[in-house]
Amino acid sequence: MNTQFQAPSVDHWQQQNIQSFHEPALRMLNDMLERKKENLRRRGYNENNAAVTKEELARSMERYFRIANFLAQRIVKSMVNAGVVESFGSYVKPKVVRV
Repeated sequence: MNTQFQAPSVDHWQQQNIQSFHEPALRMLNDMLERKKENLRRRGYNENNAAVTKEELARSMERYFRIANFLAQRIVKSMVNAGVVESFGSYVKPKVVRV
């Protein structure tokens, strides 16, 4: 059989499915981060220290998108691997694009 015309593998479809959540999840992360910054600002702390835990993000995605925890964790991991978000320990922040 000609490999050029083979159907994409199941892994390919799963990867596309996970990547389709990147943009909405990034919007959700930005909203969560703004709430964290506002909370720090109100208390008089440096707002640059605001960060969201991977677990918080996954649980929010779970509730909002109505997906399983396993899939939410894979989406977070995929975002880190793709360089969409910055990961340090158990925390994530959106990647800052410098011009």
